[in-house]
Amino acid sequence: MNIKQSIVLRLRLVFIGISLFGFAIVYKIIRIQYIESEKWEEIAVNNLYDLREIQPTRGNIFSSDGSLLATSIPFYKVCFDPTKADKQVFSKGIDSLALLLSRYFKDKSTAEYKRKIIDARKKHKQYIVLSATPINYQGKKQMTSWPIFREGRMKGGVMFEKIDKRFRPFSFLARRTIGFVNEDNKGAGIEYSFNHILAGKNGKAWFRKMSGGNWRPIHDEDEVTPIDGLDIVTTIDINIQDVAESSLLNHLTKHDADYGCVVLMEVATGEIKAIANLGRVNTGVYTEDNNYALGNAGLSEPGSTFKLASVMALLEETDIQLSDSIETGMGEYDFYDRTMRDSKPGGYGTLTLQQAFEKSSNIAISKKVNEYFGAKPEKFIEYIEKFGLTQPLSFQMEGVAKPFVKSPKSKHWSGTTLPWMSIGYEVSLTPLQTLTFYNAIANNGKMVRPLIVKETRVADQVLDTYATDVVIDKICSDETLEKVKQMLVGVVDNGTAKNIHTEYYKIGGKTGTAQKLVQQIYTKSYYTSFVGFFPAEKPKYSCIVIIDNPKGFQNYGADVAAPVFKEVADKIFATDLSIHPTVVPVPMPRLEVFPKIGGGFFDECQYLCNALKIPNHTAPSATGDFVTATIENQTIVWQDRSIKKGVVPNVSGLRLRDALYILENIGMRVKYLGTGRVVEQSILPQQPYTKGQIITITLK
Repeated sequence: MNIKQSIVLRLRLVFIGISLFGFAIVYKIIRIQYIESEKWEEIAVNNLYDLREIQPTRGNIFSSDGSLLATSIPFYKVCFDPTKADKQVFSKGIDSLALLLSRYFKDKSTAEYKRKIIDARKKHKQYIVLSATPINYQGKKQMTSWPIFREGRMKGGVMFEKIDKRFRPFSFLARRTIGFVNEDNKGAGIEYSFNHILAGKNGKAWFRKMSGGNWRPIHDEDEVTPIDGLDIVTTIDINIQDVAESSLLNHLTKHDADYGCVVLMEVATGEIKAIANLGRVNTGVYTEDNNYALGNAGLSEPGSTFKLASVMALLEETDIQLSDSIETGMGEYDFYDRTMRDSKPGGYGTLTLQQAFEKSSNIAISKKVNEYFGAKPEKFIEYIEKFGLTQPLSFQMEGVAKPFVKSPKSKHWSGTTLPWMSIGYEVSLTPLQTLTFYNAIANNGKMVRPLIVKETRVADQVLDTYATDVVIDKICSDETLEKVKQMLVGVVDNGTAKNIHTEYYKIGGKTGTAQKLVQQIYTKSYYTSFVGFFPAEKPKYSCIVIIDNPKGFQNYGADVAAPVFKEVADKIFATDLSIHPTVVPVPMPRLEVFPKIGGGFFDECQYLCNALKIPNHTAPSATGDFVTATIENQTIVWQDRSIKKGVVPNVSGLRLRDALYILENIGMRVKYLGTGRVVEQSILPQQPYTKGQIITITLK
């Protein structure tokens, strides 16, 4: 084959290849358009349209007095369809609109905004986001008056897409208690625990994918409107909460402690009026990072506050009396291979049970518990269970820690377990559980479940209420109740907490100082606490204060935690008149004595007498504005205080204001000494004077 034939053959092959390729393309087009049209239309729809959920507005959280603790504030994403406006409106307004956008958002120049909008209009883009920064309602209201935007959505193309943001008006106050819910529906506090009520129900709407990857909502008849969340009313008193957090923060900082919490409850209802949790994040810096009051982070050996349960078990099981003596020796006592010590060097010697509790003697309480329950520890645990301390509280909030109380059947039970458990070791409780127990004592033995949410609402309409729930009708006998109340008051009047004793109201409570267990070794760091109620005669409030690992020389519960309790209690006592003792007014004897009235401006004097129901009338000769008073037949008679031209008037008995008015009105210059009413004047009445002459008056 020659060269010419070879070239011709190659060309034929090329043409055949082109023809086959073209045929393949034509076939593919026909297949897509006619054979697989439904399939590709479905793919196109799926790629361009999306049925998305629309978030409802989240419900509000209120304090007990109606103050907003958390709310959703609407913000708006500014979107724009630049093809909507007609040519004249667009041309006339684009420069001003670009300038206003640049000034408002401060993220692009006027020229950049103008170029962005014009380019989108030329490319027939029907949806652009003008700025990544959302605007508030005031910003939206302002923008609706701008050029092009003022034409509205249909003629101007502006779209304000709502975005709700959670806002706490009181900032960090009760932050952990209010809590949060993140994008994964994980969270904490009331926001998370009541998310099913606050969140509402999602709606649905179709969105269309626009150029640039943005999605634009399509409003049609298939749209499902979201149902907004319900509002929640909590039991929190914002004023008490503020005092609790401020006092806790001050004492945590003062003692350089690791964390602390305060919980204050209403005795009869169980309503939590304040719950503060603060943990150290840096030196001197604290924040609400954990819910120490009820969660695992605050689960700890309570120490001496548990002695109340031990003494109650003794009083219920035995015939022991508060006056019975207990020998504590020199402050050290051996239980098997371990030595227990009291805090006082040299020991307390012989104490009554009342004194042992007031002074928080470890040895005295442990000896008695071991004496009566050593051979039957399961009986002691039965009492602890009866007092409601072995099961977790079924509280309204998520994350409640489970208490730990060792069982005599446990392989870890030993001969020293009962003595140490009796003083608050080898047992773990949350502060809220300890408070609930003490609250039952204040509530005459009735244990109520703590309550933090009391209502759900839509606007002002109450939909549901959460009533006080009784957990245990009676945790002990009335006789035991009276004795332990006496002991708790004695702790503050005579014992370890006498530093918070006050003459204004009675406090009943117990201090606690427990050595912290670190890697199975008890260290010299402490868990300090004070829990009690007030006023002790008729308790209305109970409160617990925990301060963990305070530094310094004085780091016992009485020195660290009790002062916080006192500051909170003082604030409440000063503002809650219902807990003040009733004052019976002493009737004043009626004395038929007229008040001393020197006189003055007639209208004022007469008004006061009439208001006080003092009989009075005017003498026929009294025609001037100023009068003097005389008493005739149990009646005040107003006499004319004559002011003659050219002579000094008599201002004796007048108040300073009236005396100045009279004297300066006739042209005299007045100097005065003292306060009260005029008793002396330097120029006698009826003496001649000259204009501008100085007169001195003395008041008393």
